[in-house]
Amino acid sequence: MTSWLTRHAALIAACSAVAHLAVAFCAADMFDLRVYREGSPGVLTGHLYDFRLARADPGALALPFTYPPFAALVFLPLAYLPWWLTQVLWQLLSLTAALYLVRGSFALLHPDRPAEPARILLWTAAVLWLEPLLHGLALGQVSLPLAALSLAAALRPGPLAAGTGIGLAAGVKLTPAGGVLYLLAAGRRRAAGWAAATFAATVVLAALVAPVESWRYWGHLLGDSGRIGPLASVENQSLRGCLARLLGQDGGVAGLWWPAGVLLAAAATAYAMRAAVRRGDRLAVLLAAQFFVLLASPVSWSHHWVWVVPALVWLRYGSLRGRRLSRAAVVVWALTAGTWMVPALHAVAPAGRAVPWPVAVAACAYPLAAALTLAAVASSPRTGPAPVPVAAGTAWGSR
Repeated sequence: MTSWLTRHAALIAACSAVAHLAVAFCAADMFDLRVYREGSPGVLTGHLYDFRLARADPGALALPFTYPPFAALVFLPLAYLPWWLTQVLWQLLSLTAALYLVRGSFALLHPDRPAEPARILLWTAAVLWLEPLLHGLALGQVSLPLAALSLAAALRPGPLAAGTGIGLAAGVKLTPAGGVLYLLAAGRRRAAGWAAATFAATVVLAALVAPVESWRYWGHLLGDSGRIGPLASVENQSLRGCLARLLGQDGGVAGLWWPAGVLLAAAATAYAMRAAVRRGDRLAVLLAAQFFVLLASPVSWSHHWVWVVPALVWLRYGSLRGRRLSRAAVVVWALTAGTWMVPALHAVAPAGRAVPWPVAVAACAYPLAAALTLAAVASSPRTGPAPVPVAAGTAWGSR
């Protein structure tokens, strides 16, 4: 069976991609992509954050543009393309990003041992059907291309290329800034500096083009997480979303517990990253950094968790594969991302309604999977010599 899959890997990947495109074009409206395309011209008129995309679903909230002004400049060319062409190009970009996310994960895990092309194709064919990817691509989300850009930057040995890639990704959507934590943990201070400088350049460029909208975003809207959507929604898979559902609607007790939860996640992440750095496990370090940002963000929709792909690669082929924690994490990821559990729970308990406690517990699936993965990263091998610290300027690339 394995040999048959290997021989037909290209055909299987092609069939998976075609099936995905059929689902995307026949059963999805890509309304996030519509927000990018139809909202971005507002950056030139001073009405970027006044934009609202009305949806056909009864009772559905109108969708605002929620990204920094620089993102609108990046998306602006889409406004001048026909809608059908925008959809086609975006899906092709997303499929390419999914392929690279798999390939880059293997490259970061074993830089001296390239993965077999058949293995990369088979993994790509499978991960396209994970909920964060399929759901995100059906919405026309940008999370997958940005994750691929962040991973590509992490693979670059030079500080300029690594820092610029992560800085640009963070300029479009703030969550890829987790890549800076990766660079700092790896001792790549020059690359982290370039990332910060590039991000600052995106802010300055957008301010020069759209000063009023830049002031509105950075001075007023950035802290208004409620503008993005209901924090207690089942689809919000951040720590704050979980606390809002478990302890009541966001605010009050849930709001007080959130900083404590973020501090606990930061401590766990730091411990896991330290263990991974001592092993020279670059993919584990990057995973820990990205998971921390997803956990700590006020809002992390389920389709933002595209880092499930590198996580599964690490859990299956990493240095700690086969450990009890690693197997448990794989099971939870499979149950969570391998099904549409979170969207199904959202249908049972729509946003704005009280969430029954069994649903509230089950709806913490992505944070639970991330916590198990962090625990697996932090664990130590059973046998073997003591870990040797990695010299960031050599094995991890130039500083």
